[in-house]
Amino acid sequence: MTLNASDPAAIEQAAQRLAAGDLVGMPTETVYGLAADAGNASAVRGIFEAKGRPSDHPLIVHLPPAEGGDWRAAVAPLAREVPDFAVALMNAFWPGPLTLILPRRPEVAAVAAGGQDSVGLRCPSHPVAQALLKAARAHGVLGVAAPSANRFGRVSPTTAAHVAEEFAELGDEQLLILDGGACPVGIESTIVDCSRGVPVLLRPGMVTPTQIEAVCGQPLRERDEAAPRASGTLESHYAPSAQVRLMPAAQLQAALDVLGADAKGIAVYARATLRGGRGVTQRRMPADAAACAQELFAVLRELDATGVKLIWVEKPPEGADWDGVRDRLQRAAA
Repeated sequence: MTLNASDPAAIEQAAQRLAAGDLVGMPTETVYGLAADAGNASAVRGIFEAKGRPSDHPLIVHLPPAEGGDWRAAVAPLAREVPDFAVALMNAFWPGPLTLILPRRPEVAAVAAGGQDSVGLRCPSHPVAQALLKAARAHGVLGVAAPSANRFGRVSPTTAAHVAEEFAELGDEQLLILDGGACPVGIESTIVDCSRGVPVLLRPGMVTPTQIEAVCGQPLRERDEAAPRASGTLESHYAPSAQVRLMPAAQLQAALDVLGADAKGIAVYARATLRGGRGVTQRRMPADAAACAQELFAVLRELDATGVKLIWVEKPPEGADWDGVRDRLQRAAA
């Protein structure tokens, strides 16, 4: 069942469903999430079951905006330690597309955390997500676990219609979807591990390392073997049914030239203007990283829906602005 999120009654209905242990398709500024009460172990297990997601692959817990802007107090019911640099990141980027991994209080959100002693937290900036989180809090929901609302490993959803397609077999009593329009950011949040005394980048996104380091006042470390498990960090992820291949523009053009008129069953997503490719489905990739991120998953879904076997994508440019897009495409191609 899909409801228009502009209706306050729809928000209240969704909040009641969360409090009752049901699943809700929730829009955020990044992607749509498959939401459940993070404090309800049975409800959270329902997320893993619906997605086909391994139970040891942790979920991100979403929180409403902090009262009075006191983020340390806002996360205290879930996090047992909050370093000063993590508070600085909250003050700078929350609400927004940044997830912080913090040491978890052992008595809360164990299932959502995949059994780890850390938990991923963020406050989304999407007005519908904020309204739902506030309404759910009024019904006793401390936080909402919400991974992307898609089958595990598949392309993330950025519209309510995508969510409905992913879980078409679930009945109205099993899933309520709030339609808040297309997600403005379009790829998942940046994830920074704050559980080990220094900031460690676990997943790139639209909040860049330069921005994070400027706020932290210290270098951002790269992911290492000691890093906790985090959402969206498997080598293969965000994948359509068609095989994705990344190529520089010149290589992509050469491949099209070789195929000539036989270029069937192929779709191309590129910034460059390419010759030939008769019969090839082509989509122009934006030259701006933020614009590309916003449409990336929707384009992959659209091209996949045409029934092509291959999706050839021009490699994104170098630079931190493109790190999030590059990460998602590399995992889609893995």
